[in-house]
Amino acid sequence: MQFEQIRHQLTRSGFHLTVHDEGVICIELSLEQGTRHQAIFLSELEDDDGRPFLRVSTAIAPTTGLDARRALAFNWESHVGYLAIGDLDGVPYLQLCENRPLETLDAAEVQRLVMEIGGVGDRMERVLSADGDLL
Repeated sequence: MQFEQIRHQLTRSGFHLTVHDEGVICIELSLEQGTRHQAIFLSELEDDDGRPFLRVSTAIAPTTGLDARRALAFNWESHVGYLAIGDLDGVPYLQLCENRPLETLDAAEVQRLVMEIGGVGDRMERVLSADGDLL
């Protein structure tokens, strides 16, 4: 599957895409019957050998005041996704990410990744922000 095919498939599947930059897709995911929202970013990456990957990520919380041990414990126990720090409008944020080789993906797997990263990210955001919905 190619990145442009992913964009078309997500649009046809009814996802609300808000950013259409070259190589980046943003999905505004509505959760819990519209009471919660999570922005999911999909981007195309290449490994050292030039092999294309899809990164699915969501910002969870600013890194200020976060307990690194809790984040590392999550990374150890997580079956899907890993935590990283990425910049969001000049502020370092804890991000939940998943990278997959594009050649192994189909439409159903991309949709599953979006929903899973969105749901887990929202639950983590809720825990880290005292039930807030920052993003």
